[in-house]
Amino acid sequence: MTRFRYWKLTSDEVSKLTYDPEKILNWDIKCIKEPEEDAIFFGVFLYRNGTPHDYESKKGLVYYYNNIEREELPPITQFLKKRFGGESKEKGERIFLEGSKEIYTSVDIAKLAKELEESMKVSTIITMEIHDTTQEQLKDWGFPEAKLLPIPT
Repeated sequence: MTRFRYWKLTSDEVSKLTYDPEKILNWDIKCIKEPEEDAIFFGVFLYRNGTPHDYESKKGLVYYYNNIEREELPPITQFLKKRFGGESKEKGERIFLEGSKEIYTSVDIAKLAKELEESMKVSTIITMEIHDTTQEQLKDWGFPEAKLLPIPT
């Protein structure tokens, strides 16, 4: 199975993509607080086949965080739960929204990134991994060739 990963995509770039949502394996929206050099960020992500939690795979949105105070987590959790539902469970520096609505379309992912930018006062970077396609299809769907990140095999 051929996989392709694109990184450092903006919400505007993602909103213009025309891919088949079934081809998305996972996506991640990294949300960075200023100043960037302080490495204060969180990231919302979704794995099509579920995210490992202990010894099983959980379906639904997940977010991770770095250098964020505990009191800053509830607003992020509430923001995501309000839009996507799910039961929140914590594991290390990850918050799972088990059973939440899953999104894979370019419009939905770009919209979430924009909403996170506005409500959380962050800048976002999107990474997407696609499978079972060709480089020609990716080009036709609008993926920028310069942002293709090789996946070691």
